[in-house]
Amino acid sequence: MYAIVEIAGHQYKVQKDQQLFVNRLQQNEGAKVAFENVLLIGDGAKVTVGAPAIEGAQVTAKVVKHLKGDKVIVFKKKRRKGYMKKNGHRQYLTELTIESIVSSGTKKASSASKAKAADSTPKDDQ
Repeated sequence: MYAIVEIAGHQYKVQKDQQLFVNRLQQNEGAKVAFENVLLIGDGAKVTVGAPAIEGAQVTAKVVKHLKGDKVIVFKKKRRKGYMKKNGHRQYLTELTIESIVSSGTKKASSASKAKAADSTPKDDQ
């Protein structure tokens, strides 16, 4: 079983027990993270495509550690002009381990809390 999930603005194809490096997340090391923006789930010959996301699907992961990626050297030069510029960059990353892929049965907490909030608000009789 695999899924295509959106994490921090990027789409990743993930499977259970896979190690994944994504842009730095705000969670602490050892924390569990749930991603509810699942775009596609493939289970053998059965493929479920969301429009844009699959309702009730969820991918859970564990934050293993925070680290910095490999150094990338950016070198700019214009010939015969005496212009040379060298710059380096190291991206901040988070290592994740995918723990489970759930295709249905989960409910988004935000939609449930919005529904409760709408029911509990006082209404004016006019």
